[in-house]
Amino acid sequence: MNNEHSAQQPASHQTQFTIDVAERVRRLPPYLFAQINHLMYQKRRAGDDVIDLGMGNPSDPPAETVVDKLAEAARDPKTHGYSQSAGLLNLRREVASKYFKQYGVRLDPEREVIVCLGSKEGFSHICLALLGPGDTAIVPAPSYPAHVYAVALASANEILLEVTDPDRFLANVDYICQHILPRPKVLIVNFPHNPSTTVVEPEFYVDVVRLAKRYGLMVISDLAYADVAFDGYRAPSFLAAPGALDVGVEFTTMSKGYNMAGWRVGFCAGNAEMIRALATIKHYYDYGIFEPIQIAAIKALRYGDAAVEAQARIYQRRRDVLCSGLRRLGWPIQPPKATMFVWARIPEPWASQMDSFQFAMKLLKEGDVAVSPGGGFGPAGEGYLRLALVENEKRLRQAVRQIGRCLATPAGSQWAP
Repeated sequence: MNNEHSAQQPASHQTQFTIDVAERVRRLPPYLFAQINHLMYQKRRAGDDVIDLGMGNPSDPPAETVVDKLAEAARDPKTHGYSQSAGLLNLRREVASKYFKQYGVRLDPEREVIVCLGSKEGFSHICLALLGPGDTAIVPAPSYPAHVYAVALASANEILLEVTDPDRFLANVDYICQHILPRPKVLIVNFPHNPSTTVVEPEFYVDVVRLAKRYGLMVISDLAYADVAFDGYRAPSFLAAPGALDVGVEFTTMSKGYNMAGWRVGFCAGNAEMIRALATIKHYYDYGIFEPIQIAAIKALRYGDAAVEAQARIYQRRRDVLCSGLRRLGWPIQPPKATMFVWARIPEPWASQMDSFQFAMKLLKEGDVAVSPGGGFGPAGEGYLRLALVENEKRLRQAVRQIGRCLATPAGSQWAP
C-alpha cells in the first residue's frame, strides 16, 4: 500500500537525482579544439574540400609486409584469446634490441620494458602509478595536452615551464626544486618536442639525470618523435645518459615512423621499479594488445629500419614544401629538425589583432585549411600555430595557396569566429 502511494506522488515531490562526477574530471577543461573540429565536419558535409593539417594523424600506410604479417597472424585461431598486459616477451626483446642497436642502451626485456596501448595510454597510467593528491609534476610548456591532463587525472598538480630554450628549462627546474616544498616528484621531458619541435643534444640528458639525483625526481621521457628527424639530426635517448636507468623511464611508439597510429602500439622502457608500478596498474585495466598486432610489430621492428628512414625523408620533403611556401607569404618560419609538425608564429598584422584560436578559425572558415591553434597547448603556445605534415606535397602547396588567398583579406575586415 505504501509503495502504491509513493508511486503516485507528483513528480515535484520526487528527489532530484544528480550525477556527481569526480573532482579529477571536473578539473579537466573543455576540449579546446572542439569548435574547430565541429566547423571542419560541417564544411566537409557541405562538400568543401578542407585540407586538415590540425591533427598529427599519419596518412601514409604501414609497410605492406607488416600488414601481411598482421593478416597471417589473425588467421591463426590461437591468437584470438586474451593477451598479456605487459606484452609478448618477443616484442619486448625487439624493443630492447632496438635500444641497444640505436642508442647503445642495454635493457632487460623482462623487467625494464613493457608494451602499452600506444604511448599515450602508458603515459597516463604511469602518472596514475607515480602521482597522487599533493604531488607535483614539472611539465614542458607549451604542452602536449596529455602531459598536463594525465597529471590532473592522477589528482596531482603540475608546474608548467617554458621549454623552447632547453638550457633555461633546466635552470628553471633547478630553481623550482630549490625553492618549492614539497619538492616536485616527477619531471616530464619531451624531445623532439610536441608542439614546438624543440630538440636537444645528448648532453641535455646528462644534466637531467644530475638534477633528478640531486632532488629525488623521477623522470618520464616522451620520445614519440625519435623516428622523424631531418637534415642528419638524430634524436638522443634519455636512457643513454649515464645513470638514467636509476631515475626514469622513456616512452616510444610505432605510431609515427612506422605509420601504425591506429594500431596503438607503444613502449615504456627504463627503471625496473617504475616499470613494475606501471605493470601493476595495467594488470587492473587491460589484457594487452591484440596478439596479431604484436606479432606484426615484431616484424616491423626487426626489418623496418629502411621503411622508417624513407618515411622520415617523406616528412622532410613535406616540411620543405610547407616552410618555403609560408615564407613566400611572409611568415617567419624556422624549419624543424624533427617531428611531423611545423610550429609557426602568426604573422603580422594578424598577430596583433587575433589570438591563435581566432586566426585558426579564420584559416578554416575562409581558407578551408584546418590547423591547431597554439593556445590549445597552453598560454606558452599563444601566438603560434601547429601545422601537421600529414598531407602530400601537392596538397600542402594547395594549402599554402588557400592560406595566401585567405590572408589577402585586410586584417581589419569584418569577421567573427
